[in-house]
Amino acid sequence: MYLIRATDSCNCKILDRGFYSRDTAVVAKDLIGKLLVKREENLLLSGIITETEAYYGYDDPASHAFRGRTPRANIMFGRAGIAYIYFCYGMYHMLNAVTEREDVPGAVLIRAVLPVNGTDIMCLRRNTTDIKKIANGPGKLTTAFCISLGENGKDLTNGGNSLVGLTINELGLIPGESSILQTPRIGISNAKEKYLRFVLKDPDRFKKLIMPDS
Repeated sequence: MYLIRATDSCNCKILDRGFYSRDTAVVAKDLIGKLLVKREENLLLSGIITETEAYYGYDDPASHAFRGRTPRANIMFGRAGIAYIYFCYGMYHMLNAVTEREDVPGAVLIRAVLPVNGTDIMCLRRNTTDIKKIANGPGKLTTAFCISLGENGKDLTNGGNSLVGLTINELGLIPGESSILQTPRIGISNAKEKYLRFVLKDPDRFKKLIMPDS
């Protein structure tokens, strides 16, 4: 089931800070079906967010903020709506959005997107022609979108005012409760019992409803 809003998906609104300044799991769930947008010079890349994970603070052993305000985790205690990007296993960049009110740690990991705009360049960057495999993992999507530590600390709520930037935007369709799967997080060694991973069940159908000609 999907809920439809009267929004032009080609000119969609950037999510504001109030969207991110909420409970982290709520934000993680509500980011499903939103549009990740990366503007480069003469290039627009976008993809529908299909998988997220929520990470809290002192009560979440899987979170970077579990041990408090370390140099790495300090950004998670800051303003909501800021991009938190870190390098993982010496190989991959991971894109997160900071959540909660200031001084309360939280962030949502963007785990996967379904490409919409700029698929040709994404295919080249990922060395694949399989649309479903271009960005179906957190390291894959940052490679496809060319997201790196240079975007760490950037404001996701106002990047659309320039020719380059990284934002997350509304779409005209909102996935209903039955369209989102909630599971334990993956790829972690602690707090595996927490159901803080959210997955869009049928991303291809969702994309077809947004873009009937795709």
